[in-house]
Amino acid sequence: MKIAVFVSGGGTNLQAIIDRIKEGKLKDVKIVLVIASNESAFALQRAADNNIPSVVMSVKSFASREEWDDAVVEKLREAGAELIVLAGYLSLLGQKTVKAYNNRIINIHPALIPAFCGKGMYGIKPHEAALARGVKVSGATVHLVNENYDEGPILLQKCVDVLPDDTPETLQKRIMKECEQDILPRAIGLFAQGKIEIKNNIAYVKE
Repeated sequence: MKIAVFVSGGGTNLQAIIDRIKEGKLKDVKIVLVIASNESAFALQRAADNNIPSVVMSVKSFASREEWDDAVVEKLREAGAELIVLAGYLSLLGQKTVKAYNNRIINIHPALIPAFCGKGMYGIKPHEAALARGVKVSGATVHLVNENYDEGPILLQKCVDVLPDDTPETLQKRIMKECEQDILPRAIGLFAQGKIEIKNNIAYVKE
């Protein structure tokens, strides 16, 4: 399966996918394109280090969101992408992209949806909200993407205990390492094996 990975920052989840492919744990999966929302994303360096084609496509570089959306779809089709993976991507995808890749776009969110999700809940913010609420567990969610933030069918979730001395930063780091970097590659593998089935906005893993 050919995948395109969308990034905005350091690219730790991108690296986790790259590593699983190299380890042979993600069979028949190839990253054909990395799309970054800004040129300062370190994920671009990770792509270059692994000879993966990449491009910066900022909404601000286009005359309109519609023009940007068209350009994104064209790039994806040129690369032959079959699945889009949002790995720390902070922009909302355009409607044409979402429609063209219906049920073929997955995102990793650093909380247990439906808790601490939606517009504005990205980066450190879900972890700050979780600690402020006093939850005892938190984690990450891989879900399919639709036109609204974090509302698509849930594919996989994994949690960790929230420790008494946690800060937003320590919780973020633990969830990223123990949850995100585990379930995002796993979800890609399930797609590559044709094991995901969607019924009535609920995702099922086929045996």
